[in-house]
Amino acid sequence: MVTLNRIYTRTGDAGTTRLATGAPVSKADLRVEAYGAVDETNACLGLARLHTEADAELDAMLARIQNELFDLGADLSTPPKPDEAEGAALRILDSQTGRLEQEIDLLNARLPALTSFVLPGGTPAAAALHLARTVCRRAEREAVRLVEAGEPVSGPAMRYLNRLSDFLFVAARWANGQGRAEVFWKSGATRSLP
Repeated sequence: MVTLNRIYTRTGDAGTTRLATGAPVSKADLRVEAYGAVDETNACLGLARLHTEADAELDAMLARIQNELFDLGADLSTPPKPDEAEGAALRILDSQTGRLEQEIDLLNARLPALTSFVLPGGTPAAAALHLARTVCRRAEREAVRLVEAGEPVSGPAMRYLNRLSDFLFVAARWANGQGRAEVFWKSGATRSLP
């Protein structure tokens, strides 16, 4: 249970924050960048859900994902230890990625085949989901930077981020009238305009 009685603490005024372990780090730390981008992804999904109320199936998926993104933020803010006991920290599970894959397949099976790249846009829901997708890709890049800097990140967290951006692409197509309102890229179409 989380209790937040005070919203401001002034402890971050000098540009530092604390990881879930209590360790102090710069607010520009790679780990903070990674879970910060996850938080931004979640905010984008909140915006998208303003436009998905009428689609109970998609909205339920997005509601669950919003909760999972808090789990993911907790995972990323708690560096895994090599000898970590199962359940010692809140971690993303591979089964959560598996559920995303099932939902991708479910939605994608009911969409027309793509014949061109899709431009972000169409309906308000689709545009917001495309924004969430691009922010999710940034979160993934930040997590990769963290790993490349020698910092531990759980494998399931990395896989979840990668699959989530795929889900958001398919969800955006779905939110575009099951593909009917998609905006397609026209290669080189504007090169000869005055």
